[in-house]
Amino acid sequence: MEELIQVKNLKKYFDTPRGKLHAVDDLSFTISHGQTLGVVGESGCGKSTLGRVIIRLLDPTDGTVLFEGKDITRSKDIKSLRRNLQMIFQDPYSSLNPRMSVSEIISEPLIVHHLCRGSAEIEARTRQLMDTVGLASRFINAYPHEMDGGRRQRIGIARALALNPKFIVCDEPVSALDVSIQAQILNLMQDLQESMGFTYMFITHNLSVVKHISTDIMVMYLGMMVEKCPADELFERTLHPYSKALLAAIPEPTLKKDRQAKLLRGEIVSPIEPKPGCRFAARCEFAGPACFERTPDLEEVLPGHYVACHRVNEINQL
Repeated sequence: MEELIQVKNLKKYFDTPRGKLHAVDDLSFTISHGQTLGVVGESGCGKSTLGRVIIRLLDPTDGTVLFEGKDITRSKDIKSLRRNLQMIFQDPYSSLNPRMSVSEIISEPLIVHHLCRGSAEIEARTRQLMDTVGLASRFINAYPHEMDGGRRQRIGIARALALNPKFIVCDEPVSALDVSIQAQILNLMQDLQESMGFTYMFITHNLSVVKHISTDIMVMYLGMMVEKCPADELFERTLHPYSKALLAAIPEPTLKKDRQAKLLRGEIVSPIEPKPGCRFAARCEFAGPACFERTPDLEEVLPGHYVACHRVNEINQL
């Protein structure tokens, strides 16, 4: 399948009084047309920063991002990139302008990019987008504060779809919503992907959600990729100790009293000027001397299954 996004050795560092904070550190991966890459990890691992760097809301420190084979890393024509690269933000309220009505929010990209001729065509396209995301036309002149979280997120999705983009970064788009509304939004996004061929990068810390929507899953820890494989395989054959801990933390509806959560102990390594070695080593029960001395390379240990761990073969008896 043809690759839409290619990320090569991407880095994003931030200056702090104590040194460089390594938010995204040397990531390389691809996303194919019409597929969904789920990105999971604890808060602060660099998921959102990665998404913003890919679509050029933030400039990278180093590395390259290719869109349809073309290097967009340092492109000056940001406006044309917005036609194909869009983002759905985590908080459906703070990402919408409270002074603008629903019609003004959704139609703004159409006006900025001159995609419609005249106000009648703009209104028709706006109503079409509202219908696409399941937003009743009676809300066309409403304001964000008059609506619930699910409807606000539908506004954000409609705005992202206005330009018919090819790639959409979904930054925890359902985390602020009720469970019943989450299912509606996820089903909507999947229906839109099937009908319109969108490619998603779906960022979340909820593994139950990411399993439902993703083609492949990438697990991040402190700015680095520790595991990447097809979604079903991650749940059937988890190889990295950190990924195993994440899966063990998923609540299960069970009455068994003998089920115990797997607790991670030890201090989290600072992402500011990190020393060589595995960044998860201080919290890993399997860590050996090499784990504290040398940063593990990302290796394909099984077909299509990549892991960055010095002891992955011993731990899993591969």
